[in-house]
Amino acid sequence: MPETLLEVYAISKRFPVKKGLVFKKTIGEVHAVTNVSFSINKKETLALVGESGSGKTTIGRIVGGLLKPTLGKIVLDGNDISQLRKDELRKLQQKIGIVFQDPHASLNPRKRIADVISEPLAIHRSKTERERFERVKELLRKVGLSRSAALKYPHQFSGGQLHRIAIARALALEPSLIVADEPVSALDVSVQAKIMNLLYEIQRDTGVSYLLISHDLGVVRQISHKVLVLYLGYVVESAEAEDFFSKPQHPYSQALLSSVLVPDVDTMKSNPPKLLSGEIPSPLTLPIGCKFNTRCPYVQERCKLEEPILTSSSSTHSVSCFFWGEIEHGGILPKT
Repeated sequence: MPETLLEVYAISKRFPVKKGLVFKKTIGEVHAVTNVSFSINKKETLALVGESGSGKTTIGRIVGGLLKPTLGKIVLDGNDISQLRKDELRKLQQKIGIVFQDPHASLNPRKRIADVISEPLAIHRSKTERERFERVKELLRKVGLSRSAALKYPHQFSGGQLHRIAIARALALEPSLIVADEPVSALDVSVQAKIMNLLYEIQRDTGVSYLLISHDLGVVRQISHKVLVLYLGYVVESAEAEDFFSKPQHPYSQALLSSVLVPDVDTMKSNPPKLLSGEIPSPLTLPIGCKFNTRCPYVQERCKLEEPILTSSSSTHSVSCFFWGEIEHGGILPKT
């Protein structure tokens, strides 16, 4: 039986929108994340997927302790993070490493790599400077960089090398969970493959779990065990990766998967991408009913009035759609 590491219970996040230069007045709220729940087992990877603005990064920052949820709670290794004092939370956060989306922005350009990687050790662990430097060399070796990299600055490295350095820093405190926000974004395909192989090897060797945030379903397919699909901050589908990629059930998931390029012209012709019409609604004024109803090719009148709940279609698959079974078997005609 897999051992649970992280449990997220019905978290929501609202950001107030204010207007005015001096006397700021709240004019509304951005609904970034709404009632999201999931769990991650030890040595497991859960991927959050969806378009920009779907709430993926917000969830990652909440799990990483950088944001507090408006509602809900997060339990890590049996400890309710939302109920801990600041000093207790700081200790527990050592179990969570974060790989930010843009290493150019997240690595201090004025510091040598040795200082960048050892900073978590200096803050959280009482180690000597020599012990920290030895740990830095060990981490650089683990991510495939030479020990000489420790004395260089971030601008002296390529994009792929900076991603490796960001991973090394996330591993510094030997975390149980790593939040990886687009860990291979803006990299060549060959470099992406090397980074993904590195993440796989680290998980195999250390048993670390990943919360992977990505819009690249090719990357998700390669490394993930479970997939959570988000739309406007809502979970529309949740499944084991193999089940999700072989049999997506929500119209939004189907559209996302159909947009993945396949290196076969005949396959692309026989299964052309399912293009969605319209734009993503504003998170300030969400649609009534199903949040996907303004773009869904199968929308019915009920979808515009009622909000579907996430319902289990099998023991490992859940979908938020009134008509998922009928869509799957071609019973619902697309809107004209």
